[in-house]
Amino acid sequence: MNNKVFITTAIDYTNDVIHAGHAYEKILADSIARYYRALLGKDKVLFTTGTDEHGTTSEKAAKEKGVDPLTHVTNISQANKKEIDSLNISYDRFIRTTDKDHEKIAAEFFAASFANDDIYKAKYEGFYCEGCESHKTLSELNEAGQCPNHPTREIQKLDEDNFFFKWSKYEDFLKELITTNKLLILPEGKRSEMLAFLDSGLNDITVSRPKYKVSWGITTPNDPDQVIYVWFDALINYYTEGSQKGFWNDETRIIHFVGKDIARWHTLLWPAMLKSVGCKLPDVVYVHGFLNLEGQKISKSLGNVIRPSELVKEYGVDTTRYYLLKYGPMGEDADLYREHLKEVYNGELANGLGNSVSRVAKMAERSGLEFPVAKSQKTKPDPELFEPIKDFRVDLVLQNIWKKLAELDKHINDNEPWSITDKKKLEKVLSFEVSQVREVGRQIEPFLPETAEKIREQFEQPAVKAGEALFPRIK
Repeated sequence: MNNKVFITTAIDYTNDVIHAGHAYEKILADSIARYYRALLGKDKVLFTTGTDEHGTTSEKAAKEKGVDPLTHVTNISQANKKEIDSLNISYDRFIRTTDKDHEKIAAEFFAASFANDDIYKAKYEGFYCEGCESHKTLSELNEAGQCPNHPTREIQKLDEDNFFFKWSKYEDFLKELITTNKLLILPEGKRSEMLAFLDSGLNDITVSRPKYKVSWGITTPNDPDQVIYVWFDALINYYTEGSQKGFWNDETRIIHFVGKDIARWHTLLWPAMLKSVGCKLPDVVYVHGFLNLEGQKISKSLGNVIRPSELVKEYGVDTTRYYLLKYGPMGEDADLYREHLKEVYNGELANGLGNSVSRVAKMAERSGLEFPVAKSQKTKPDPELFEPIKDFRVDLVLQNIWKKLAELDKHINDNEPWSITDKKKLEKVLSFEVSQVREVGRQIEPFLPETAEKIREQFEQPAVKAGEALFPRIK
């Protein structure tokens, strides 16, 4: 096992504030970061998220609002941070690509790749999708000549002199990297997709834009009239923080969580960039699907945008976290239905976890007994319960924990503590049930940290006290 772990989410474009579709990735990465902190210690884990602030998307959004780009991206970045904070995300740094340390390191990275003869200047003629901030080939466009991910945006035709990265040079290297799982891509289907893309052949990729076309970006260190292409700039954000904090080395396991639309950049371009400058490569890229709302894609044009903070306000932070971790787009796309969310809340949280905790707490308090907290009590994640986490299947980990809850409920119903008159027998029965609640409380911490803390407040002292319902039923 690596001594340290570095976990990242993708950084979000600052054309608009993030919506509920972005919440899943943040919560998933956060639960993995909390798991590793419990396993290895807080100082052994680094976790970052942030905003991708350069490029034409942000530049145009600023112009539409009548403000300068820095003001615009700062406003969006601050709003995004509030949304992420509403989900109780325990990041160590919220990085912005306009941060001075990142701009410096990105320029140095570009210069190092150029010095290694992996970047050259040439003419680019082709298509560009501003929504993806990505150059496109004809085969990547739909029948209408639009980007499938941004069908309402007009595809641009570009004819400009740019710097190119020798991506094709690394084709064989990338195939070996992925086929041997030196770079583990999960789920397996996404790994197959990336290998299929490699089989079609790589072309060198433009990594700069002329300033007369895009002024909002980091100036290339070897040409004052060019800015670094937004993807080349954005990917380096991970290295910016990881290298400065001592988490970009061979003793660190580097894990990227990304959506399926940007998997190619993280699994094929990013490792090639790192190889070009002689840096450690990421170990894992976990690729998730999209989250839809009530059967429709979440989009401003459809008028169905809902912010993470709105879900939290309506259902609570841990309800939102639980639902998305259990029913979110692990590998494929998933739908968020409010009615289903309500059913899950009442069934699995109110009647499940909340009811079990409440029953045991009330019986323990009424008994007048004390239940000492054993010094030998496990504080680390249970290996058996957390076995699926090796594949980041937090939904299966939650299933395992809820099986323990079902076993606890069965124990309560079979032993009927409320009818036991013998004090020693009652103490034995309740001691077991109290210990089980304490254990469940510790095991849910990576996923439901607020609820775990409430259970600790009730149960982590000898005199257990009943409290308010963890999840009051909703109609």
